[in-house]
Amino acid sequence: MKSLRARLLAGLLGVLALAAAVGGYGLYRSSLTEADELFDYQLRQTALAFRDRVYERAPEPAPGFPLGDEQARWDFIVQVWSRDGVRVFFSHPHSAVPEVARLGFADVSTPEGQWRTFAIQMGEGVVQAAQPQAVRKRMAAQFALRSLLPYLLLFPVIALLTWWVVGRALAPLGDLSRAVRERAPEALAPLPESDLPEEARPLVSSLNDLLARLAQALEARRAFVADAAHELRSPLTALRLQIQLAERAADDSARAEAHARLHEGVARATHLIEQLLTLARQDPAQLGESMAPIDLLEAARLAAADCAPLAAERGIELGLEGAPVKVRGNAEALRLLVRNLIDNAVRYTPRDGRVDAAVTTDADGVRLEVCDTGPGIPEVDRARVFDRFFRRDGMESSGSGLGLSIVKRIVEAHHAQVELADGPDGRGLRAVVRFPSSGRAPVLS
Repeated sequence: MKSLRARLLAGLLGVLALAAAVGGYGLYRSSLTEADELFDYQLRQTALAFRDRVYERAPEPAPGFPLGDEQARWDFIVQVWSRDGVRVFFSHPHSAVPEVARLGFADVSTPEGQWRTFAIQMGEGVVQAAQPQAVRKRMAAQFALRSLLPYLLLFPVIALLTWWVVGRALAPLGDLSRAVRERAPEALAPLPESDLPEEARPLVSSLNDLLARLAQALEARRAFVADAAHELRSPLTALRLQIQLAERAADDSARAEAHARLHEGVARATHLIEQLLTLARQDPAQLGESMAPIDLLEAARLAAADCAPLAAERGIELGLEGAPVKVRGNAEALRLLVRNLIDNAVRYTPRDGRVDAAVTTDADGVRLEVCDTGPGIPEVDRARVFDRFFRRDGMESSGSGLGLSIVKRIVEAHHAQVELADGPDGRGLRAVVRFPSSGRAPVLS
């Protein structure tokens, strides 16, 4: 049963039916008690009515109650015994009546079931009035049924009214469902939360939160696609021009120079595309699902090995120091984080410069530092360099402008912090990533 209305209706009607059953049983027991009291009083009065009469012999059966008549089973049966135990009166014959008289009220078993009897001493004899217990139970059941009959007849009406009331109560959910269904795919405005029942507000609030996050993600994706298209246009245009220059080269020397520039352009375009793909793959939710204890120093060592050829080509000394320490993270993402920091430092550091990476621990957790002897970044620009494709005016570099954006996304996914500061002796740049010692990305000893 998938319909919420049907579930509520079945539940409410089930509760009503259970309540009616319990109430009916209680009414039956109450009616049976009242019937017992009433019939006991009638038994006593009937016996008393026969007490003062004189009996010489047992009379014929009373008229109007022939043997076997069903009505006789519902009537009181009166028997009178003399002092010597001879039955001198019998109101009407019966196949199984109590043959023993016990003074006062008593319950007697016969082949036809239980009987209720009342016997009283009369001079030298005994008068007994008896009635089947089944009569009392049947009358109590009939009384209870008559009392419950109006409610049973009203049950269909109650079911229809309950169906209508439940439908009215669930109408806001239907309106909400219709509003969501009729929305255009690009409509990500929050759903109205006014005039909603309290039970529906958490659902609408969660939907609005989802819509806000979806709008933010789509806006970031649109901005990313627009920026990527803009950034790819320049290297592709440059490649086309370099191909034309190579085709128009007048001699081998000019052709070789054009080919060399073409190779450099292809390398820059390849690096840009790789960075774009890397940035698109850094989904914080997916990274969070693959967290494990990772040796940060080992990740830094692998990243430094990846950057070593570029550093050697540019004549830059590359160093790494520190002690093994584990943090909870994604191994590939942490390696990419360190590689982008070192790669960014190498690309902006002049020839014969130096880039040092270090992994250390302190009271606040684990620190990853990458220092270079390059021109550094003015403090006013340090917050903006984490934006995609940002490059400072007047700076020449083979970078794509995405390295620090990738670093920022990985840092956020690991609940860490990154900051930029002046390098040693006030020269160059120092990038510091702090992994917390507690929280969602704890340092592991």
